[in-house]
Amino acid sequence: MELIRGLHNLRPRHRNSVVTIGNFDGVHRGHQVILSQLQAAGQALGVPDTVMMFEPQPQEFFQGAQAPARLMHWRDKIDALAGCGVARVLCVRFDEKFRALTARAFVQKLLVDGLGCRHLVIGDDFRFGCDRSGDFSVLQAAGNEFGFAVSSTSTIMVEDDRVSSTRVRAAVRAGDFRLARILLGFPYSVSGRVSHGDKIGRTLGVPTANIPSRRLVSPLSGIYAVTVEGAAPGPVFGVASVGRRPTVHGQDERIETHLLDFDGDIYGRRIKVVFHRKLREELKFNSLDELKTAMAKDIADSREFFGI
Repeated sequence: MELIRGLHNLRPRHRNSVVTIGNFDGVHRGHQVILSQLQAAGQALGVPDTVMMFEPQPQEFFQGAQAPARLMHWRDKIDALAGCGVARVLCVRFDEKFRALTARAFVQKLLVDGLGCRHLVIGDDFRFGCDRSGDFSVLQAAGNEFGFAVSSTSTIMVEDDRVSSTRVRAAVRAGDFRLARILLGFPYSVSGRVSHGDKIGRTLGVPTANIPSRRLVSPLSGIYAVTVEGAAPGPVFGVASVGRRPTVHGQDERIETHLLDFDGDIYGRRIKVVFHRKLREELKFNSLDELKTAMAKDIADSREFFGI
């Protein structure tokens, strides 16, 4: 897969493609239907498929820390799109200049001049332009004018409700990883490179692999039974704490994972933490001894859940 970082990196060879546009947060089953339709259109026309997405996500630009929690970090999203067989991803910086584009300027600058769009596939709720005046009918009119086809995808339903990033987010926040897996089509996980932390867990006899959250808002908060991929040849059972570590007056949000029955140096290694069950909320304890006791119970609860 080719990653194009920014409109300034578009080249003449990137023209003549089929295109879809969106945040694709989670790359859930609804997104996967869009991608399948996009790839079918590309194969029919004999041209590459291009996914256009934005960083930051528009709601993050407008709302900052009040924006909905992000399901996927940028790197995980790129990996998921590549796993779906996407040929190209155009990552557009969403800033004040981009925000000010009218719907027509958006079509002209990106779809016509930038990508030479032959066929556009969009979700049924897609809106664009500085006043959100761009919708399916606007795109159809533009397609007639500039010579590209436009098709939309219908809503995908699972268990009598619409598949959406909002619904996946609610499932993850509630600790319903069964539903999250059904909506996504794969288990919910977070990836990152293991970094050095405060070593407090090690002093308590519970060393952890730490990865930064790197999100304005996370849908996760609490203690979880997890498996970890990338630390060993196969998955490793573990317990993950996601939050700000109030007992030790932590400031930044981290994912700290204790790997069960594992002893190895994985600093600098990229791991994937797969979430299976929420064990409890993050709590502030009165002492490190109380924290140590709680951690021992978390480990026992995780072992019981996994049957190990």
